[in-house]
Amino acid sequence: MRKVVLVVARIGLAAVFLWAAYVKLREPWLLFAMSLDTLQLLPEPAVLFLARVLPWTELALGILLVTGIKLRWSATFATGLLLVFFGVMLRSYLAGIEADCGCFGPGEELGPKTLARDGALLALSAWLTWEAFRPKLLHHQLEVDHQH
Repeated sequence: MRKVVLVVARIGLAAVFLWAAYVKLREPWLLFAMSLDTLQLLPEPAVLFLARVLPWTELALGILLVTGIKLRWSATFATGLLLVFFGVMLRSYLAGIEADCGCFGPGEELGPKTLARDGALLALSAWLTWEAFRPKLLHHQLEVDHQH
């Protein structure tokens, strides 16, 4: 049963990253750059770079998660990326910045609903990362217990 839940979580998280990449890549990249700029966090050259690179990163990460290749590292990277996303959005929201989330393309206002959704995705990803490393941890613990 654990394996089934892990596969469903992995595929679900992959679908989110693939959808986010697809939405951003089908629109002109400048639209996503404008969404990023509303967060008032980075200088313009960094915003432009991120707007060009992030959708491709999300696409690659989604593919890795779908296939399960290097799951420990792709899940860890996904968790780190979602942690950064969540932190940036939370900071912007608490600062009272009226921003466009940009998570799934332009036009999605940052608010409690987007924070709850992204917080849930972060929790799912963190759990998947934990589970991806867990068998190794359990195996190591059994070896330590057996040696004593």
